[in-house]
Amino acid sequence: MLITDMTMTDFARLRQTLPTAILPVGALEEHGPHLPLGLDAMHALALAQATAKLKPCFVAPPLFYGLCRSSREHPGTVGVSGDSLRLFVHDIGTALWRQGIHSLCIITGHAGGTHQASLVETGELLIERTGLEVAVVCVLDLLKEAREFLECPGDSHAGEVETSLALHLWPELVKGTAPEEYPTFPPFIMVRDKRGHWPGGVWGDPAKASAEKGRRILESEARALVRVLEQLEARAGGRQD
Repeated sequence: MLITDMTMTDFARLRQTLPTAILPVGALEEHGPHLPLGLDAMHALALAQATAKLKPCFVAPPLFYGLCRSSREHPGTVGVSGDSLRLFVHDIGTALWRQGIHSLCIITGHAGGTHQASLVETGELLIERTGLEVAVVCVLDLLKEAREFLECPGDSHAGEVETSLALHLWPELVKGTAPEEYPTFPPFIMVRDKRGHWPGGVWGDPAKASAEKGRRILESEARALVRVLEQLEARAGGRQD
């Protein structure tokens, strides 16, 4: 149930029975030579909509900007600072709470470590400053069921998973495939030449992707996210009691 498609009257009516909102977050970031720059937010939004069909909830419009470190030198990556990301998501969460939302699930399609840490920090601030129950979920953490049929164990960016999802959801935006690749960043050391350590912008093997896998991935992710929402609402209900 996309909030953007509702009228004021629709929202006022639905918030009487729907306590939960999903906020999809992504990044405007390279996804190899074959996938669209907006894929992370597009994935998060598609997952939120699929989840809302299984368990009705509000779906907020996606945030297409995130914190990008390793990919920031690749063409098309437009990132924001951790401060900007934290402030913006905090303000959205606070406004949703004021509008009657009791549970907020922040689902990120971008799996960068510093990006996720910024969202977790924001979640901590929201539970301190509002009455919201908050979950912060990365799409990669929802793939337990899908790992049973996926072939590339080290896949995480523009490889088997994301190429499969794109082939299923937006086949017209997929520009062929790309070579298998895994970054070679040294442990602990901060590098300046990030693209030199990750030239192709792929982390995994796109050749193993298929539209059918994409369908199954999205379905398994949605089932897993429903379980998160159920736990979140149980906590919110317990607090209200």
